[in-house]
Amino acid sequence: MKMHDLGPAYGSTTTSKRVGRGTGSGLGKTSGKGHKGQKARTGGSIRRGFEGGQTPLYRRIPKRGFKNHFAKEYSVVNVSDLERFDQDTVVNTELLLNEGIIRKELDGVKVLGNGELTKKLTVVATKFSKSAEEKIKAAGGKIEVK
Repeated sequence: MKMHDLGPAYGSTTTSKRVGRGTGSGLGKTSGKGHKGQKARTGGSIRRGFEGGQTPLYRRIPKRGFKNHFAKEYSVVNVSDLERFDQDTVVNTELLLNEGIIRKELDGVKVLGNGELTKKLTVVATKFSKSAEEKIKAAGGKIEVK
């Protein structure tokens, strides 16, 4: 075998079909679209989910669930996340955002009581759980609700 004998495997490359180039080509006249009908027309594509005028599936199936648009959504911080700050630090939303503990403020910050806290901190947040409140006060810290 020589370099000039090499080539793509038989059948791996096919020439593109030239549509509408006379009856002798095999794809002349109607260009493989058959006779008349919606699919034979220009722009005759049927949108996804269309069922020929029958009520489509996405409208036949009942809607489920309920989303309360007035519900408040809080960014959650655990007491264990506050352990990284130094003694007597004022922990507020801006500090939590800069440290990467929360990504967005949303409707405020809620502190939960998961974990332990040994440092005296002043924590400023929108809401506190009972256990978080107890743990911060037990460590000698203060709570400020904004």
